[in-house]
Order: sequence, then structure tokens, then C-alpha cells
Amino acid sequence: VLLLKVGQLMDWTGKRSVIRMNGEKFRRFVKAPPRNYSVIIMFTALQPQRQCGVCKQADEEYQILANSWRYSNAFTNRVFFATVDFDEGSDVFQMLNMNSAPTFIHFPAKGKPKKSDTYELQVRGFAAEQLARWVGDRTDVQIRVIRPPNYAGPLMLGFLLAVIGGLAYLRRNNLEFLYNRNVWAFSALCFCLIMTSGQMWNHIRGPPYAHKNPNTGQVSYIHGSSQAQFVAETHIVLLFNCAVTLGMVLLHEAATSDMDIGKRKIMCIGGICLVMLFFSWLLSIFRAKYHGYPYSFLMS
Repeated sequence: VLLLKVGQLMDWTGKRSVIRMNGEKFRRFVKAPPRNYSVIIMFTALQPQRQCGVCKQADEEYQILANSWRYSNAFTNRVFFATVDFDEGSDVFQMLNMNSAPTFIHFPAKGKPKKSDTYELQVRGFAAEQLARWVGDRTDVQIRVIRPPNYAGPLMLGFLLAVIGGLAYLRRNNLEFLYNRNVWAFSALCFCLIMTSGQMWNHIRGPPYAHKNPNTGQVSYIHGSSQAQFVAETHIVLLFNCAVTLGMVLLHEAATSDMDIGKRKIMCIGGICLVMLFFSWLLSIFRAKYHGYPYSFLMS
């Protein structure tokens, strides 16, 4: 029986790196003994009516991981990668009392899955490299992730350099804009806002854009833990930081400019409102992530 099961899984893996399972296949090849192999399963909801954008992003990374294992020289029948879609295996979701997707679970060769066999998606993100480290920790199988070539980044960089070079060439007789303090100040400010909003963390960890509960349909844009974040969260923080910065600029201009006193008063009031309102929202986000933080301003 074991040889037949392993042979069937190897045959499916030869056709597709990720095996698609329904309830019957899950019970036969994962739950039922005998089994001397581990199975990594992504429980997902890829059908369009489920509107799970995160599931599609996670599935792309999962496919990269499975392909890296399938076409590596170290490939064996010790580990198989599979997926269970909610619309094809809702009974499996009910069996495991699962109410969210995507979820990654390692089913070991012996015994039942432990708490550590469930991947901490909200903390570690769904990048293929992070999944590979987790698989290595659970199975002792080290997978070197090989991504297909992506020429979008080099092409965009080349296009940007070409545009900058073209503008510099057209204005080669008048390069005073390179010595404009406002241009450099604005560029430095944009760089600081992007870095302080958490974009680099997103690039390294690859977190989901947001999280949608498949049962209630509720979408969370702010992660409830201080150890993780969503991509949408960084966009929100970036927007709020921009608004606070704009308020400070308006206050500075109101205090130092030579404009009419009425306009300066309007700028002062607008600057104070922007700083107070958006700083209060930033503080409320901080309170939501760092539970027990005692301070608030204007709103909780």
C-alpha cells in the first residue's frame, strides 16, 4: 500500500510540482497510514468569487518553492507539496476547524501536526525563501529557491536612467536645477518617508497586502501584532507621515513667509489640524499593534 501511495504521489509530482487535493485524496494520502513521507499543504481559496487576493500572491510563491524542490538535484520522495482549495475540499477545512486562508501546514511522516507545523504567515510572510526555511526546520530538507528571471526591475532602472540622462542632455546648457536645494530636499524627504513606512521590511519579508477572513469577508489592513505588518499598512503609515510632514511645512511657511497675514493664519490653522489629526491616527495604529500602550491623543 505504501509503495502504491508513494508511486502515485511521484507520478502526480512529475506532472505538477503542486498536487491538487480534494477531501478523498487528503484522507487517503495524508490522513490514512501507512506514510513515510511529509506533505506540505497550502489551504487556499483561489476561486474568483472568494476574492482572496492574498491567496493568489501566496500561491505564486508556493509554486516557486515547489518547482525549486521538484527540479533540484536533491529531489526525493521525502517531501511532497500539495494544495487544498476551499471549493474543492471544504470538508477538509471543516475537519481541521480551519476558518482562514491561505494557511500552510506540515503533515509529518509520523504523528500528528504540532503547533509549530502551522506556518506563521502573519509574522513571516509568504515569500518562497521564508517558506523554504520553515520547510527546512520541519523536515530537515533544505530547498534552494530558484526564481524565474524577472527583467522588469532592470528594464525600469534602465528606463529611469535613460530619462534622467535624456533630461540632463536636453538641459546640458543649463544645469542649475541640479543645485536647487528644494529638489534635493524633496528627494531626501520622499526617501525618508518611504523607508520609515516599512517598505524595506515588505521587500525582505514579502507580507500579504491585507488579510480577508473567508467566513466573514472582513478585510484587515492593520496587523494586530507588533511583530508583523501588511503592505496596505505601510501605505497607510506613509500617507499619515506625509500629512504630518505637510502640516509641519505649512507651519514653517506661516511663521517665516512674507505673505499676507490672512493667508499665513489659514496656513497655520491648516498645519495645526493636519499635525494633530494625522498624528492622532498614527498613535492609534501604534496602540492597536502594541497592546497595553497607555497613551492616546484625540482618539483611541
